[in-house]
Amino acid sequence: MDILAVIPARYDSQRFPGKPLVMIDDRPMVQWVYEAAKSCPAFSQVVVATDSEAVAECVRSFGGAVEMTHSDHQTGTDRVAEVAQRYPQMGAIANVQGDQPFVTPQMLTQLVTPYLQGKSPPMTTLACALQQAGYSDPNVVKVLCDRQNRALYFSRSPIPYYRHPTNCAPVLHHLGLYAFRREFLAEYAKLSPTPLEQCEGLEQLRVLEHGYAISVCQTDKAVLEINTPADLLQAQSLIAKNLVKQ
Repeated sequence: MDILAVIPARYDSQRFPGKPLVMIDDRPMVQWVYEAAKSCPAFSQVVVATDSEAVAECVRSFGGAVEMTHSDHQTGTDRVAEVAQRYPQMGAIANVQGDQPFVTPQMLTQLVTPYLQGKSPPMTTLACALQQAGYSDPNVVKVLCDRQNRALYFSRSPIPYYRHPTNCAPVLHHLGLYAFRREFLAEYAKLSPTPLEQCEGLEQLRVLEHGYAISVCQTDKAVLEINTPADLLQAQSLIAKNLVKQ
């Protein structure tokens, strides 16, 4: 199956304007993500999706492929869906978040493993073991899975409630990477927002509330997301301490 990786890169971020172009060591963040995706053997093509000419210019300057999109998209997935329409030959589409500069080719391969195995779930996402400190942190999204590794629910709250303590509850730390069967992505873009999605501020709940399945693939650990200037300082610190690959 041919798989397209799309990196949505929004310049006008509310919390961190200009985020795709911030420098991390010697490269802008969008380049870090692009190079990781290009290094993933599972992807047939990689493209950055943006409505910003400044971001597009940056991508072209390092030899990357870019697609211009409408500026009124509510989510990164909507931007990915627009670009996917231009690549009808692709069987699956990966949404590689543009704020994860330390994402690895291995993680991206794990995200699309079901498609590589000949399966065709509507949607996949990635998760890892949940650290105890993250259980009560609303910034750490939790996902509960069934016995077939399909998502039951995503929440910022501590779930499940441990009335009977156990070490084997199927709760994981959700990572914001997604892949879609191409036909479902087009359908997803038409789905109306849902109550639980709006309550939690988690767009993936829209999929579950409309009755579709999300396959949860696992990876070893989470990587830092850059959502604020403070996160950028943390990224620079990790590089200075040689704790991430450059």
